[in-house]
Amino acid sequence: MSHGQSRELAHIHAMIYDHDLLIVGGALNGPALALAAAHFGLSVGVIDTVPLDTYKDPSFDGRAYALALASQRLLKGIGIWSKVAAHAEPMLEIKVTDGIAGQGPAPWMLHFDHAEIEEGPMGYMVEDRHLRPAFMEAMEESDRITLYAPETVTAQTLTENGISVTLASGKTLTAALLVGCDGRKSGTAERAGIKRTGWTYGQTGIVCAVSHEKPHGGVAHQFFMPHGPLAILPLKGNRSSIVWSETDARAAECAAMDDATFLEVLKPAFGSFLGDISLEGKRFTYPLNLTLANSFIADRVALVGDAAHGMHPIAGQGLNAGLRDIAALADVLRDARHTGQDIGSPIVLNKYQQWRRFDTATLAVATDTFNKLFSNDNPLLRAMRDVGMGVVNSIPALRRNFVREAAGLTGDLPSLMRN
Repeated sequence: MSHGQSRELAHIHAMIYDHDLLIVGGALNGPALALAAAHFGLSVGVIDTVPLDTYKDPSFDGRAYALALASQRLLKGIGIWSKVAAHAEPMLEIKVTDGIAGQGPAPWMLHFDHAEIEEGPMGYMVEDRHLRPAFMEAMEESDRITLYAPETVTAQTLTENGISVTLASGKTLTAALLVGCDGRKSGTAERAGIKRTGWTYGQTGIVCAVSHEKPHGGVAHQFFMPHGPLAILPLKGNRSSIVWSETDARAAECAAMDDATFLEVLKPAFGSFLGDISLEGKRFTYPLNLTLANSFIADRVALVGDAAHGMHPIAGQGLNAGLRDIAALADVLRDARHTGQDIGSPIVLNKYQQWRRFDTATLAVATDTFNKLFSNDNPLLRAMRDVGMGVVNSIPALRRNFVREAAGLTGDLPSLMRN
């Protein structure tokens, strides 16, 4: 196809639709996809229920994200990284230990060091208060992205050549493709008739941040305890982000505690290796479950991130898996546009599903299995997993594979995650 024909086709698309694609959901995945699609020349509408100014609050509330190296590359490619790099803390090492609160870690542990790969840190920790405003700023700077907020989708309808979305305000928008970035209870998936498979864990995640006396040295810790794992993740300065999985009942008790009482409960689990600790910001709780969409696509609909797959935070891969969906879908849409294909056609969407669904299902099963193996105090299982960690730790090639996996550098990488 000639350049002139491509331009003519793009003009026809613009006449038919309000946007090439519409994205429902404006937290992190929605804006990331919008910027990736705009980067490849597509027109995008982002529909979000939250007022735009909500995302611009600079106050620290304790929430942060572990971004694998591949995810950092994506953020660099879509113009976000330059806005948050000064606030990002590199993860240079990961230490995984098994133990019981108050008794210290078991003698066996896994130790992964970024020095075992050539590409750099395994990832970065970035606080929510820096990441969300950066996304909002980048979207507002793009002339290919239109934000509709606060707005709620009330209906989605297939048309002869595309899909139409009705908003609560009465406004109607049309596109070639509708993408659900609207979370584990995705209304986009439900309206498209996509069913889900999954189960709950009887666990609740407690998220907060702490300050501590000693520097963390860029080391991330995953401490496995009988009721669930405790992740201690390095933030800028002498601060760390906490993701603590506890039984629903125990987490409810912790949520009801005042800060001083909660800190006394946290300290035995956290340990004293970073000196005295104190709470910073708010505490958040959320139920932990596994939920996998039975299909990532329907007629002129694609699902991304938690709308497609929600998994246990045990490996910190939730957001990273979503960003990998985004990079893959962006590549598929770019190739379709380049060859003059309808970006919402079954052929195009099937390429996305084939690329991502097996990988994410495998990851979901792996995190589920890992949680069941480690979230117990069965002496036999404990002995087996401790010996297993010791074996992995003693074999450099295995360690290197784990480091590359943690950095998101394995498998078929989309173009935005390659450099």
